[in-house]
Amino acid sequence: MTTPGELGTVALVTLGCTRNEVDSEELAGRLQASGWRLVSDAADADVAVVNTCGFIEQAKKDSIDTILEASALKAAGRTQAVVAVGCLAERYGEELAQELPEADAVLGFDSYAALSGHLRTVLAGGHVASHTPSDRRRLLPISPADREAASSMVALPGHGQDAAPDLPVTRELLEDRVWAPLKIASGCDRRCSFCAIPSFRGAFLSRRPTEVLAEARWLAERGVRELLLVSENSTSYGKDLGDLALLERMLPELTAISGIERVRVSYLQPAEVRPALLDAMAATPGVMPWFDLSFQHASPTLLRRMRRFGGEDDFLTLIEQIRRRSPLAGVRSNVIVGFPGETEADLAQLESFLTQARLDVVGVFGYSDEEGTEALGLDGHLDEDEVRARVEHITGLVEELMAQRAEDRLGETVRVLIEGPDEDRPDALIGRAEHQGPDVDGISIVLGADWFAPGTTVVATVTGTDGVDLEVEAVS
Repeated sequence: MTTPGELGTVALVTLGCTRNEVDSEELAGRLQASGWRLVSDAADADVAVVNTCGFIEQAKKDSIDTILEASALKAAGRTQAVVAVGCLAERYGEELAQELPEADAVLGFDSYAALSGHLRTVLAGGHVASHTPSDRRRLLPISPADREAASSMVALPGHGQDAAPDLPVTRELLEDRVWAPLKIASGCDRRCSFCAIPSFRGAFLSRRPTEVLAEARWLAERGVRELLLVSENSTSYGKDLGDLALLERMLPELTAISGIERVRVSYLQPAEVRPALLDAMAATPGVMPWFDLSFQHASPTLLRRMRRFGGEDDFLTLIEQIRRRSPLAGVRSNVIVGFPGETEADLAQLESFLTQARLDVVGVFGYSDEEGTEALGLDGHLDEDEVRARVEHITGLVEELMAQRAEDRLGETVRVLIEGPDEDRPDALIGRAEHQGPDVDGISIVLGADWFAPGTTVVATVTGTDGVDLEVEAVS
């Protein structure tokens, strides 16, 4: 039930990446400031807002299934409306609305600032026009240096635009965690032949350091101890502001914020990684020895078809440079198998690279056609069964390699940030060592320890492994 002065209750259901999580929390901040009461369960809400993912085919299916599940709640009488937002809604708009009449509205990024009014209209039985998709790369100038002046005219989810003077950060935390993602940029200027993200996320645009630092302080005041810097391409940060060294200079300012113990930098493009950035990440106290590198493959020939650079030798050299600076660093990546034209020799080179690289975590994805991408028209498409077989083969390999990499850490002394109790083991706590990123990597299980509150950093020794997870015993 609503109380006097409330517009209603709303639940935000988020799918996809951590960038989407930031967008949902910005929407939550906007809605709460407008008079809506946030609830965690869609079944308890007047309106369920589903923040969709439109990255790959499986993500689209998951988003549609979630919309249908939320719509089914309307039959129970509590939930009155379901509104789709996010990447899938931005990418397909009117088409998605026609194919999914269960959604009461399908809204794009340009509707975020006015979302409160749209939800009121929907609840009152009115109609809100569905989003009309367009190529968002065209909304900003081609030259990165000219984008700052035009950025106020473009909706940039997660950038905290139009924050009220008494509300310096337009965000409301939806998860009770010791870590939080912090968006430093949006969009991408790269033209990978398999990726449609730039068309619906737009051209690359950095947030100003003052805005990033203000939001970091806001997060610290709310108990966040670890910041995960997110964007579509963090190695491009600052290029549109005329200073590619901005990230290196901002890292010490972030780690100096009272309460912030850890900072991680995610989404690094290997071809854009600079020695100065590696130096800053390795030498700045509080910046985690964790390198999230988007390799995608190791065959130079196939990478050129992907419109990417580098190859096995370049990537191994980069990893060697990282480990020379930070010997115990965690290095993670994703790879695509079954890309059009991938030969047995290409696959063998990928296997060779993965075996030599000793990566801590590898995500394996099978290629799928994406509308509007160059790869859709390439020759050499592989049969779905063959793609599936290659995914299974590489997945089996990396699972073995990741387990071996975890075993290499036996006896290491690690610093574990405690996140909470282990629900499966009453005598254990869950946390992450410095080389383990949130959500996507393994965890550290602290055994036989006295109680440590979430947010506490514990020095421990690695005594066992379970796949990519570590079992550790607290030293102090």
